[in-house]
Amino acid sequence: MGVKGLQNFMQRCCPEACVTVDLRKMASQHVARNTTSAHSTGPTLVVDGMACLCHWYTCENWVCGGQWREYMDVLKSWVEAFNSIGIRLVFFFDGVVEEQKRQEWVKRRHRVNGQISKIFRHIKEHGEQPGRELFCLPSGLAAFTSFALRSLGQEVFCSVQEADYEIASYARQHCCMGILGQDSDFIIYDSAPYLSVEKLRINSFTTVLYDRQRFCRAIGLAVPQLPLLACLLGNDVVSKEQMQHIRNNAMATYRKNNPAPQLGAPQAQMVLAVSQYVSSLWGGEEEETGHILQCMNLSAPHRELLKRGICSYLLPGQEDLQRGDISARPSAIALKKYVSPEILKACREKHVAAEGSMVYPVVFEGVVQCSNTLEDEQDTELLPQALVFKSCRQRIYGLLLDHDGSTVDTPAIREWFVFPGNPLKEPHMVHPVPVNLPCGRPNLDLLWFGTGSDVSALRLTSFLTILDCQDFTELYGSIEVSLLAVLCLVTYIVLQAVSQEDVDAYLSQAVCLSMKSPQELQYIKLPFLSSRAVQLGSLYVRGLSHLLGANCASGYPLPNTALMPWHSFDGQLFQSKYLLAHSGTETTVLLDSDSSRLSLFLHLREKLIETCRKRGRVLQSRPTPIAPEQSHKSTSVPGYRGRHAGWTSGGCEGWRTRGEVRGEHQHRGGWRERGEERTDRSENDNRERLWDRGHRGGGQHFHPSTYPEHHSGGLHNMNRPPGQSRGRSYRSRGRYQLAPRWSQPPAPGT
Repeated sequence: MGVKGLQNFMQRCCPEACVTVDLRKMASQHVARNTTSAHSTGPTLVVDGMACLCHWYTCENWVCGGQWREYMDVLKSWVEAFNSIGIRLVFFFDGVVEEQKRQEWVKRRHRVNGQISKIFRHIKEHGEQPGRELFCLPSGLAAFTSFALRSLGQEVFCSVQEADYEIASYARQHCCMGILGQDSDFIIYDSAPYLSVEKLRINSFTTVLYDRQRFCRAIGLAVPQLPLLACLLGNDVVSKEQMQHIRNNAMATYRKNNPAPQLGAPQAQMVLAVSQYVSSLWGGEEEETGHILQCMNLSAPHRELLKRGICSYLLPGQEDLQRGDISARPSAIALKKYVSPEILKACREKHVAAEGSMVYPVVFEGVVQCSNTLEDEQDTELLPQALVFKSCRQRIYGLLLDHDGSTVDTPAIREWFVFPGNPLKEPHMVHPVPVNLPCGRPNLDLLWFGTGSDVSALRLTSFLTILDCQDFTELYGSIEVSLLAVLCLVTYIVLQAVSQEDVDAYLSQAVCLSMKSPQELQYIKLPFLSSRAVQLGSLYVRGLSHLLGANCASGYPLPNTALMPWHSFDGQLFQSKYLLAHSGTETTVLLDSDSSRLSLFLHLREKLIETCRKRGRVLQSRPTPIAPEQSHKSTSVPGYRGRHAGWTSGGCEGWRTRGEVRGEHQHRGGWRERGEERTDRSENDNRERLWDRGHRGGGQHFHPSTYPEHHSGGLHNMNRPPGQSRGRSYRSRGRYQLAPRWSQPPAPGT
């Protein structure tokens, strides 16, 4: 966001406006200046949370879905550092995407999609995470960071309009010592001093202050003229192309008056040229911006656009132009009739306090968006997360809008979800699906404001119904709430399309996570990365955000803390369990030879399979061969097969665990019996051959060698095969064909 190139111009051409400051001294000076201020609350920094994410997430592994416990420790240390010097922090996160900035949002999403393609290409070619030049934040990092900071006792806000505007407004209204972020728009706003998070050195508490007063003196403008400068240079509201003719004229005049400019860089000349043009428009300091716009050579649409862009920088008490309706939510009127005034008020309060998820944009705006996820556009077997969780969202919409399933006057939610193949030219119109319980459709006011044990039970049933997991009601109170959430999420994912080995990986890592310290998780060594496991990790974390939405819509039957990823997911741990599960490792080894964890794992697995069978879903074993075309480059240790008797030679059959060879059907509700397996194979013979052609690479498969001994903390360096094959390309198979895993199609709405 912001004015492209402006900050770089300041650093190169106005060094006197880029001042290195000591935050401790700055805090002391702030207190001395504001001791009598009615709004003063001590030295406070308003933090742009979105700008800080890439600086907070310093964990070495980022591609596997997130090292959430390690990340929590980083956040805790960061907050404690500021608290130790008496600086109060207030955090803001983006809560909406304003429609006037939608096209810029789309451009950035497409740009990140290109980067994600390079990430998966690198993983397949080298079997490892790419360098920091392709760094991509783990899915859902912003949403879960706001919950993390609240758990650390911090004040967190989620914006209801442009977050930069709310940050600048808050900082000005509360006389804060500064804004900590990384956006040149904070130079334009007439608010608190703008401090760079990129230049922040937490050990010495120093950073760079971009002084807007000194900047204005350097370019010959006054602070109130900066919004017009920003719009003419191009920002998120007014594109560079729309004001190109103004800049061309300004540049021609500048070069005529400055035949030998001291600043030779074209970008520097452009900023100075436009600055001189803006200065020439003002006849006096008191001249109104509205009059200035009338004097400019602009068409009516461009004049209105420029006015809107300038207004976006004017904070409360600064309006010499009317902000008008640029922040209005017209869709709120359309959806207002579906909810009570009390619900509307509660929705906004939950959203602003960063306690809600998904409810505000649905009820107030009728639009929901989701940014990029690590998804492999070449993998046609796994559905994109936007499609996997669509039926869940539809039920959330149905519950929030009290939808009865009729087609009369049905509200449609506009979804802007980023996934491979979606051009984002327009939103997908998604209709709500009613949440029907045995007692009828639940009433939202009762769920949110009702009391008593009956209401508590109704909340839980509503939540489970959204996820199609009503059968798990009996588990509430008998297992940890976080594990109940895991079971619901994995079961929901299974009902779409994953394999037995994927389920083992999901459940085993969740069960084992509580035994691992952040340090142990950090030092897990992987022989290589699986691109499919990378996508499954991101799919799980995106699913947790949907659980948050379902929980909020249902009136919070579960504590939100139980749905946080640091209680149920670690990217490296999941990757390690995935490799073990798909290499035929015995279940006991998968559970770190811990009998209590093994018992819990089997219990959860029983419940999952039992629920799937009731819905006509038969979970099948689909071990994914690991880098078949590169397996000759890996090193096998002779003793591996002896230690893991389930390993056999030959095709994919050799990937079965010893328990599967004997048959694990002695566990009630366990994996398929041999007879079921034969039946499934007979019914799906043709589809099996297709799968075999794509996944049996010929030759030997990767042997994990000594990996089971070292996957959870060992420092042994393993040989990494540089790639893996996923079968035929999506161009020959069609986009997102479902793998032949189910005897029936996936649930409606996906």
